[in-house]
Amino acid sequence: MEIILLERIEKLGTIGDVVTVKDGFARNYLLPNKKALRANEANRKVFEANKAKIVADNDARRGDAEKHALNVDGKSVVLIRASSNAGHLYGSVSVRDIVDALNADGAEVSKAMIVLERPIKTIGVFEVKVALHPEVAVTVKVNVARSPDEAEQQAAGVDVIKAMFEDEAAADAASEFEAGNGELPEEEAAPAAEAPAADEASEEAEG
Repeated sequence: MEIILLERIEKLGTIGDVVTVKDGFARNYLLPNKKALRANEANRKVFEANKAKIVADNDARRGDAEKHALNVDGKSVVLIRASSNAGHLYGSVSVRDIVDALNADGAEVSKAMIVLERPIKTIGVFEVKVALHPEVAVTVKVNVARSPDEAEQQAAGVDVIKAMFEDEAAADAASEFEAGNGELPEEEAAPAAEAPAADEASEEAEG
């Protein structure tokens, strides 16, 4: 379907561009959300007659979004979740979870603004895009951890899962050493035990 864009759409075009998109995308998203018009003769005339106002309205919204961005860009929120020892969450972090955490910190964003490219299913620190306007996007950090202490470590750049496995490996090695009472294996200790006998034989020969 050919449409006339009423705002910038990423990877499609900007205001006034006539582009071809899949019918479902147009009917289910672009047209009902007033982001585009069907590209017929009547709508072309309507667009041209109202182009100046459409552009002015978009500029005003973009200006508001740029001001809003100052209060959102770079924010970091912490979400405490249960996970397996390998760091896999029991469930996943949803867009609603991120919105609620950001708004609790005064961000004033909506679900439609969150661009989550893939579900968050592990602990860690993730950068998430927030589109405040078709031409204004910022990035926030979502710190998913099992405890506030762990979140602080991750914020400082520590890979807590890797550190945990390293600690476990060190603990296992220490346990194995303690199980042997810290002694050398018998085959390594044997030559030292035989040395006195050799010395005694030498003394007898001299005598």
